[in-house]
Amino acid sequence: MTHQQILKTMVGLLAGLFTALLSTTIVATALPTIIGDLKGSQTAYSWVITTALLANAASTPIWGKLADIFNKKVLVQSSLVIFVIGSILAGFAHNVPILLAARVIQGVGMGGLTALVVAIIGSIVSPRERGRYSGYMGATMAVSMSGGPILGGVIVDSPLGWRWCFFVCVPLAVIALFLLQKTLHIQTDRKEDVSIDWLGATLLTAGISVLLIWVSFAGKAGYYGWLSKESAMYVAGGVLLLLATVMVESKVKSPIIPLKIVAERTTGLAIIGSIAVGMGMFGSTTFLGQYFQTARGFSPTVAGLLSIPLVVGMLIGSVGSGQLISRFGKWKPYMLVGSVFLIIGFALLGTIDHATNLWLLGVFTLIVGLGTGMLMQNLVLVVQNTVSVHNIGAASSNVAFFRTFGGAVGVSVLGSVLATRVADLSASGLSSLGIKGGSSGGSLDIGALPEQVQTIVRAAYGDATSAIFLIAAAAAVIALIAVAFLPNRPLRRTIDIDADADPMREGGTPTKDLVDA
Repeated sequence: MTHQQILKTMVGLLAGLFTALLSTTIVATALPTIIGDLKGSQTAYSWVITTALLANAASTPIWGKLADIFNKKVLVQSSLVIFVIGSILAGFAHNVPILLAARVIQGVGMGGLTALVVAIIGSIVSPRERGRYSGYMGATMAVSMSGGPILGGVIVDSPLGWRWCFFVCVPLAVIALFLLQKTLHIQTDRKEDVSIDWLGATLLTAGISVLLIWVSFAGKAGYYGWLSKESAMYVAGGVLLLLATVMVESKVKSPIIPLKIVAERTTGLAIIGSIAVGMGMFGSTTFLGQYFQTARGFSPTVAGLLSIPLVVGMLIGSVGSGQLISRFGKWKPYMLVGSVFLIIGFALLGTIDHATNLWLLGVFTLIVGLGTGMLMQNLVLVVQNTVSVHNIGAASSNVAFFRTFGGAVGVSVLGSVLATRVADLSASGLSSLGIKGGSSGGSLDIGALPEQVQTIVRAAYGDATSAIFLIAAAAAVIALIAVAFLPNRPLRRTIDIDADADPMREGGTPTKDLVDA
């Protein structure tokens, strides 16, 4: 395909990806209003985000496997249709259970779009040229992930109301559907005697679900402690289900997660890095928005606008590194720099409190955005460079899966740490006023509290936020180590590689270059 043909194809793909990712973050600033209107609890508050991430993460490997055996165009259009159905149901939800069910449907559609867009781009562009196009995709992800809170805040503060946070995604998805029909033309390499590993998919989904439920409800502010009988049961059940998944995947003919791909050095290290990036991408958007609204008392619209430095950083990091990688063919220096930016940015955010200067916050979030942008899509690019086009769907979706899984676990764990820290600081502050027996740290309606109590709780949220970013900085150090040990293989200029050069393909043997790497 020519450059113009690829750009036309990417318009529809990126429109679908933008719509899906926008729906993830647009809800963040609207969530307090949504839960209040539906009479939901603090648990419901967290699960509106968690259910979508869970469905997204669990379905991503399945979509990736389907992409290797069926028509990618039909699959990406199907995922858009599923997403539209979920969005409409969410917009009309009149109680929390219906909203959560709709978010699950949305998550399944988002999982398909996340996996398939990357797989299709990998099927039509060589790794050497893919950097520039991955930069476009990274820019789309940056705008949608960070622009969502701005749009969500504006919608909530307007006469439209929170339901349009879901309805606004429907026309965008329909437009993407028609663009894909007109512009996407790719050949389908149909494989004979194909079987889908439904048992492995079921075990994988169940194992992930159990572990995410555990991290969502554990902690001092949850229903049970991290070191409790309930935690032990959840962890044991989740681990056993995942071990069963590994056993099944090692024996079936067409595994959902090919262990040869996951166990390969490049993919394994990229997965570790993706988990840290997932924490940064989802954690920064989730908790920065909460910090601006809860600790600083800004409106949803202003809180969204204050996230603009993060958008700018991700745009510069993703587009800039993508263009440079395509021009010079070297990827590792930019990923190492991105990892360092991520560590520095999170470490600086680990120093903030309830009175930190907004200009400093802007600089800190800009640095986090630069690091995230330079790592996000380039981790996928490095993995795609090591596999044949036949396995590109499974390889790409595995990296995307672990990025989303890392984001879901990161948001849950960091949220639990934040809630515990807020409760402790609030209790300490309230005791200084002579108020004992309560912390008020779990209140979702801070504006309804007495003025003195309100001041203490807002300060507690502001001061507690720094702790979660220090944890994120530690995760970013792990990402740096993983990137440092990635084999520095040159990016190939061809779409596919010979079977003999692809260790993931059946019967293939590693070449001398791969062994040396």
